[in-house]
Amino acid sequence: MIKQETLDFIKDVAENNDREWFAENKPRYETARADIFAFIEQLVPELAAIDPAFPLDTPAKKCLMRIYRDVRFSKNKNPYKSNYGISFDVKGRGITTPDYYLHIQPGKSFLGVGFWMPEPAVLKKIREEIDYNATEFLEIIHAKDFEKIFTLSEEDKLKNAPKGYETDHPQIEFLKLKSFIAIYKLEDKEFFDAAIVNKLITAFKIIHPFVLFLRNAVGHG
Repeated sequence: MIKQETLDFIKDVAENNDREWFAENKPRYETARADIFAFIEQLVPELAAIDPAFPLDTPAKKCLMRIYRDVRFSKNKNPYKSNYGISFDVKGRGITTPDYYLHIQPGKSFLGVGFWMPEPAVLKKIREEIDYNATEFLEIIHAKDFEKIFTLSEEDKLKNAPKGYETDHPQIEFLKLKSFIAIYKLEDKEFFDAAIVNKLITAFKIIHPFVLFLRNAVGHG
């Protein structure tokens, strides 16, 4: 669990997104970051027990993304992120392996697992795996436990069939996806309850077959 103050701080960052305010509230930032680190440390051994590909010795500081934004090529010049981004990546945030990502933001928190906007070669392999092994894929995403808490993101979904597939392909709606991310939405109040750890452990267990499918698709099974 995390403290109410930790979520309050990131909410205040969104409302006061400038360097002067942040400098004045640096002690609050350090306290909130320590709280998030402690939360991550509870999850690391649990995830490692479920997915052996995730290193047990992964330090919390490697999982927590920087709060500082790279504004060089962005129209949004706010210097700070308005969320805590936690990436549990089995290969150090690589782009060719599915990722476990926990997003903590007031009113917008979620656990996202899989590939977000993978490069074309990776996307091609995932589509091929769904085409070849549709039965396995459907069994995973239509499993009772999966459907109870997860949904597949349809962000930036293609309007037409991808190259090489007919419009009447049985799995065309899945093949149109440009990201393969399973989303588990979380409410703010859930993070203030110790039960959040067990909820996430359960989610990790449920989503693991999906991760294995994707990992196998891109040759990391």
